[in-house]
Amino acid sequence: MAGRGSRLRPHTLTVPKPLVPVAGKPIVQRLVEDITKVCGEPVDEIAFIIGDFGDQVEKDLIAVAEGLGAKGSIYHQEEALGTAHAILCAKDSLKGNVVVAFADTLFRADFTLDSSADGIIWVNQIDDPSAFGVVKLNQENVITDFVEKPVEFVSDLAIIGIYYFKDGAYLKDELQYLIDNDIKEKGEYQLTNALENMKQKGTKFVPGKVNEWLDCGNYKATVYTNQRVLEHIKNENIIDGSLKNEKSKIIEPCFIGKNVVLKNATVGPHVSIGDNSTIENSTISNTIVQTNTTIINSTLTNSMIGNFVKISNNSQELSIGDYNEIN
Repeated sequence: MAGRGSRLRPHTLTVPKPLVPVAGKPIVQRLVEDITKVCGEPVDEIAFIIGDFGDQVEKDLIAVAEGLGAKGSIYHQEEALGTAHAILCAKDSLKGNVVVAFADTLFRADFTLDSSADGIIWVNQIDDPSAFGVVKLNQENVITDFVEKPVEFVSDLAIIGIYYFKDGAYLKDELQYLIDNDIKEKGEYQLTNALENMKQKGTKFVPGKVNEWLDCGNYKATVYTNQRVLEHIKNENIIDGSLKNEKSKIIEPCFIGKNVVLKNATVGPHVSIGDNSTIENSTISNTIVQTNTTIINSTLTNSMIGNFVKISNNSQELSIGDYNEIN
């Protein structure tokens, strides 16, 4: 999760993309919770590969790991040299059974990971695979080819960025081989090159198919992901008891954080409101509102609002970063 998250700006100018909240929790927290569910056994360690995000972010990430009963480890990627290089930054943690995930995607799945497999690559069937890496399968459901952004149709099974390896040390050696021999693709060290080498040596990769793949690459995709996650967790208690509701209507599902004030407002469906925010004389739907934000006399939909924002007398789709004021 060391990337700059440029497609999600301005929301990533002050917070790394994987810590942007979806339905009240950071993206990366939801991701590791989902992964631990499908692992089917306790997770010993969760390693985060980050940029220079500051001490507080590192403490928050360690807390995410410890909240799942795992040790938290922090590694830094100083320079963006590709996916293989990024994963190798955590080489001290590459041992035993390993799951690798890129922290800008969420998924829904109802299977338990088969830890006896050599390797599993999570895929999702999509309509237009040309913008993604895809896999081809043989009749035994074993992956035969990895194709990056195919110009002509070869498969509609897109790689979603989550991988399982039975032998983490073997993966580490293959990644190191790319670095030592300066094997690059499009100027970077790519995980798919290591996967291809492992396949050529007899490693059998099988697909792990998910029910739903949710992207958080840009603000519209993140707002949609917020909507889908709220639908999935709507039976959980996601409205905090500290809510001050004055003549307001809540159309669920909604996430409402601590010390939120609603006055003469209609909120929902599919709205997430962070702690200490106030919505007054406004109608809000399908929108993420982060913490310490005030919205007055406005109608917002399909929007994403940062922290410490003030909005009044506004009726349009908005994507606003932290500490802004719009009147």
